[in-house]
Order: sequence, then C-alpha cells, then structure tokens
Amino acid sequence: MLTPYFTGMGIGAGLIIAIGSQNAFVLTQGIKKQYHLEVAFICALCDTVLIGAGVAGLGRFIERLPLLITITSAAGAVFLFIYGLMNLISAVRGSGSMGDNSQNIQGRKQVALTALALTLLNPHVYLDTVVLLGSISGTFDGSGRYLFGAGAVTMSYIWFFGLSIGAGLLSPLFRKPITWRILNLIIFAIMWSISYRLFRYSGLIEYLKR
Repeated sequence: MLTPYFTGMGIGAGLIIAIGSQNAFVLTQGIKKQYHLEVAFICALCDTVLIGAGVAGLGRFIERLPLLITITSAAGAVFLFIYGLMNLISAVRGSGSMGDNSQNIQGRKQVALTALALTLLNPHVYLDTVVLLGSISGTFDGSGRYLFGAGAVTMSYIWFFGLSIGAGLLSPLFRKPITWRILNLIIFAIMWSISYRLFRYSGLIEYLKR
C-alpha cells in the first residue's frame, strides 16, 4: 500500500533535487538566514498546489495550451536574465557579504515575491509537477494516485526545508566578500543559462532572427 507513496518520494526527489534558479534562491536565503523558512514554505506550498492539480488531472488541460507555456517561458526568461544580471553586478562590485547590511537586508514581501516568481515563471515546474507527476500518478489505481502525490509533496517539504536549514550552517564561510563573489557568479551563470534555455523554448530567439 505504501509503494505509491515511496515511488512518489523517489520520483519527486529526482525532479526537485537539481541545480536551478529556485534552489539557488533557497540556498542564498538560507545562507543569509533571511526569511529562509518562509521561502522554503512558499516553494513547497507551490509544489503542493501544482502536484495536487496534476494528480487531479489538470495536466491534460495544460498540454492543450501551448501558448500559455510559451508566454510563461518568455516571462521567466526575462525575469531570470534581470535577476542574473543583478548577481553579476553584485559579484563585480564585491557586495553581498554577511556584514553588508545595505545589500543583505530585503523586505519580507520582496523576498516572497521573488520566491514566487522564480517558481511560477518557470514553465518546467508545470511540466514536471502538473503534467509529468500527474501522468505518473494516473498509473496507480484508486487511492494509489493520491498516495503517489502525497509522497512527491512530502519530498518537496523535506528538500526545501532541509536545503534552507542546511545552508544556514554555511553562514560562517560567507562572512568573507570573496565567497559571496563566487556564489553570485555561480548564480549568475545558472540564471542566464536557464534564461537562454527558456528563450529558446519559447521560440523568441527564432522569432527575433527573422
């Protein structure tokens, strides 16, 4: 009876535990210890809603709306380009150390909106949670599909809170500006690489070449 649950945890882990813009933000906020638990909760809650929608069968509806995925891809690409540029500027200026309050302190609302944008403006989150996990859940009979979804949701909470709390242990390393420069450069590279992929996925690059 628990097989669907643990299957959901395993597949969920495979989709969630990957280097991406969302995880990079959770890691950064965890290191800063700046509304890091709220960020982890927002990311996990979004997964809960999306996975639940997928298990309920919304995936088939999403597949019929390619324009929605295209628009989301374009918006996400622009957002990640700007966000990555901000990290590049911080790396060049050497700002962002733990003692640099002007760069370190952000409002709760700003942090929450950034977490939502990094989550919901990535079209792959819909493909992974709503479409893919939703489709796999349909292979289980009866309550099995809901146990599968519950397993994937459980892994989401374990991962995001574990990443956020674990990142806090790295705080002493980030009291030096050079460490923040390296992290900002890494995040810049991640954001721009994902932005480029989203631009290509949306078809904007081919459109602009015309």
